[in-house]
Amino acid sequence: MSNAPLTAAFAGAIAASDPSDDEIAMQTARVAIIDFLACAIAGATDRTTDILIDTLGLLPGQSVLIGRGHKTDPYNAALINAYAGHVLDYDDVHASVRGHPTTVIVPALLAFAAERSFSAKSFVASYVVGLESMARLGLSLGSKHYENGFHATATLGPVGVAAAICHLTGASEHETATALGLAATQASGLRLQFGFDAKPYHAGMAARSGLLAARLAARGFSGAPDFLDNPVGFHSAYAFGAGKPELTVQSWGQPWQIVQPGLTLKAYPCCTASHPVASLGIDLHHEGLTADQIEAITLTYPPGADAALVVTNPTNGIEARFSPEYVFATALLNGALRLDHFDDQPVSDRIMALATRVSRRHDETAPRMSSDPKTRFVVLDIALKDGQTKTRRFDGLPGVTDPSDKFRTATKDSTSFRDIPELVRSMNSEADLALLLSLLNQPSI
Repeated sequence: MSNAPLTAAFAGAIAASDPSDDEIAMQTARVAIIDFLACAIAGATDRTTDILIDTLGLLPGQSVLIGRGHKTDPYNAALINAYAGHVLDYDDVHASVRGHPTTVIVPALLAFAAERSFSAKSFVASYVVGLESMARLGLSLGSKHYENGFHATATLGPVGVAAAICHLTGASEHETATALGLAATQASGLRLQFGFDAKPYHAGMAARSGLLAARLAARGFSGAPDFLDNPVGFHSAYAFGAGKPELTVQSWGQPWQIVQPGLTLKAYPCCTASHPVASLGIDLHHEGLTADQIEAITLTYPPGADAALVVTNPTNGIEARFSPEYVFATALLNGALRLDHFDDQPVSDRIMALATRVSRRHDETAPRMSSDPKTRFVVLDIALKDGQTKTRRFDGLPGVTDPSDKFRTATKDSTSFRDIPELVRSMNSEADLALLLSLLNQPSI
């Protein structure tokens, strides 16, 4: 019997998983991949993506750089594509992760698949398993991991990637356990980087680290095989006493985490925690409320719900992605949130004139926000200059169920990429996956 029963059970669950016959899980995964590719193609031409590529350089290799028309080695491809997918903060989020799984897992799988032949169906199934691994580990850590300053996309991402790659290659339980440990020892990333270029770099680091961990383990590179069980292991270091390690494998795949609680595909290109405020602002715009009528706005959150919203007075659109004050003002004034509202240009004086009238508070009588999306809410209280008030409440998170329009907008309806959504929805064979790589290996406009 293994002296690391939980790590062995985790590795065994990964190795034995077969979501390929779960039609709901597989179709949900395909939709998520389309959503990610929209974000990555749009992010491929971001100024900071250029900086990353220029700094790293393009080493020889067969792995595609999405939306660039170039190829490079798998490690840099995984890093750059993951960065591009997250740089606009438009990619999906998962409640159990409390972060962004797809922008980490899919780039690593794409980079790896460019070097070896796999069917598209097995590619999608391995993505489901990687997400399951990342989400179950997130559940097991509890809330303090994130609240104490770690960015879960960065810390859980390497493990999710390693799990996906090991599943794709049919790695043994021992090899998988080693890969998971090698991934876990590379877990890093602090929320203090929100609002800076370093935040999407977290996704890139995680994608590269997880891919490297899986490939090292496959070559016989050794590492601790008990990262979940060891007294100085993952939960000891990262859970801050709030962990429930048994949740790592409890109810594995029943249902798959991609199905329940499922992913939120973003409706707006900014931090997820600000989306309820965005929806309320857009609704009030359509009701005819104007900035001139408003004296003050108060946003009320449950404790912990605005932990990611670290910016109050942004100076540029990148910082503004993490400012509910800016998000509400922009939504109310424009009736929409666009990518250009969150670029690297200085924020609009008109928007900030309203944003400075917004304040926040916490409802200390409400349950602390947990991984359950149903615990998330925001209450909007507006004091009008004529003495009247308006109150609005939003529970849960808004999102999109079909990213087709988002894909067209993000790719500027380019004919180069137009066939990708239909291909992803139906792809099964090795030839299908090769075709997807080929279509992605084109420059964005």
